[in-house]
Amino acid sequence: MDDKISPEAQVAELELDAVIGFNGHAPAGLKCHPDQEHLIYPLGCTVLIQAINTEEQNFLQGHNNNVSCLAISKLGEYIASGQVTFMGFKADIILWDYKKRELLARLSLHKGKIEALAFSPNDLYLVSLGGPDDGSVVVWSIAKRDAICGSPAAGLSVGNATHVIFSSGTIRVWELDLPNRKIRPTECQTGQMKRIVMSIGMADDDSFFYLGTTTGDILKMNPRTRLLTDAGPAKDKFSLGVSAIRCLKMGGLLVGSGAGLLVFCKSPSYKPIKKIQLQGGITSITLRGEGHQFFVGTEESHIYRVNFTDFKETLIATCHFDAVEDIVFPFGTAELFATCAKKDIRVWHTSSNRELLRITVPNMTCHGIDFMKDGKSIISAWNDGKIRAFAPETGRLMYVINSAHRIGVTAIATTSDCKRVISGGGEGEVRVWQIGCQTQKLEEALKEHKSSVSCIRVKRNNEECVTASTDGTCIIWDLVRLRRNQMILANTLFQCVCYHPEEFQIITSGTDRKCYYKDRYMGTVAVSLSSIAAMPYKCLSFSGGNDHLVKVWDYNEGEVTHVGVGHSGNITRIRISPGNQYIVGVSADGAILRWKYPYTS
Repeated sequence: MDDKISPEAQVAELELDAVIGFNGHAPAGLKCHPDQEHLIYPLGCTVLIQAINTEEQNFLQGHNNNVSCLAISKLGEYIASGQVTFMGFKADIILWDYKKRELLARLSLHKGKIEALAFSPNDLYLVSLGGPDDGSVVVWSIAKRDAICGSPAAGLSVGNATHVIFSSGTIRVWELDLPNRKIRPTECQTGQMKRIVMSIGMADDDSFFYLGTTTGDILKMNPRTRLLTDAGPAKDKFSLGVSAIRCLKMGGLLVGSGAGLLVFCKSPSYKPIKKIQLQGGITSITLRGEGHQFFVGTEESHIYRVNFTDFKETLIATCHFDAVEDIVFPFGTAELFATCAKKDIRVWHTSSNRELLRITVPNMTCHGIDFMKDGKSIISAWNDGKIRAFAPETGRLMYVINSAHRIGVTAIATTSDCKRVISGGGEGEVRVWQIGCQTQKLEEALKEHKSSVSCIRVKRNNEECVTASTDGTCIIWDLVRLRRNQMILANTLFQCVCYHPEEFQIITSGTDRKCYYKDRYMGTVAVSLSSIAAMPYKCLSFSGGNDHLVKVWDYNEGEVTHVGVGHSGNITRIRISPGNQYIVGVSADGAILRWKYPYTS
């Protein structure tokens, strides 16, 4: 069966209900809209419009890869977003109508990546800068939705093309000659100074540019004379460079460093007057109104609100900034769910998207999690070979099973009677653990898989479980006799397995882009469903994989009925919430996306 969706097929789009995440790596990617009521920022291939004082979210969807930059017109009527694509392919700029939340135009000239975007102060023009593989500056007419003129940018240019393009050792000021459809550059005189510029801020009256460098100092440039001076600080330069600068109308600069230091300083010395330490390198500073309140975005996907007067931060949004490995709901409730990525396990409130709890084990990676059915513990699998159990309300470490597996614990599952934990390891062993009030005892080690165990599911009666492995086998185990019942063999690396709700079939999938239906009596049927994380329900099957799409399949016919768009990284897990309200997907880009379930139960 072909995994491509037929153009004639009636495929509906899943309704995106909520998004948790923020691409903190996009330079100046966090914007405050001029209405002062909304934040705008990228996550994957989606542009989020997030209300500041409520939980309302709107989504601008039209890109097919990561959004790399954003710009908002001065009056707030338009939003422009640019994306990354593959070398040699066109990278789109999309012009959005902010009020209607609609796509107005798709502008395509650059290749590879859109590095930066900026609107002219009169909102008539949009300036775009291509990435390293493109290296051109283009001026677009907003009214005509067409390019006016363009010019090559010197060297491997990166930066904001509003007034200046900056690169290693080169700073240019561009002037627009509209009658002749030209833009003309003028080189700025840097003298003996050799710097790599990584951020820029412009005074409100256009009198000066302030340039932040990788060496941690700030350069000041007069755009009329094209002269550059070293503004400071002379000593105690900013660690890991000046990654964000904003000029305040009240005077002075807000400076963010790659080490997470946020500073308010003034000329001529630019010594810190106020400062706070944030988590993650600062990539965005955006003002709300006159700057009495502002927002800061960091590489670790944190968004902070800071009041200028007391200069204290409040964390208002956060998410994983590494690939999310697993997601799980507690038994019988959709109000909460837990995710794990790298060193963190996080518990989320579903309807508000708020992080309720964060459990951190430094320098480790969590590969899988599960809730005990009684809701009293979160069981987790770690790359140091340990199984850790935490209290879900406080994050308190309840117990540790040391040396659970030799090459890390790669998968975990629990039985519904809360008496057993089944774990899988990087060496291929499946181990059954008896969990008591005070003790955790190894009951049996099952040694059939030859490679890493990627997924474990337990049957409702606790008498059987199924495991999937990257060795191309999927094994059904008898948990009473503690021995193998059946094995599925395929030329693939199995990534996921689950039971049909009526438990007469198992469904598994792997890297060959096929789902395997294993019937107890009819044998194995391979169906090409292009999935990595399948989760069946009744007559439906859900899949998500390297095409970044969540697909809803008719279970019996093998046809796509709905598609969910929004992820820009490989989808690692999909879950349906208890009660069938939501479909939640997690991916390698750190995003958590929630869609409305398309059918009523």
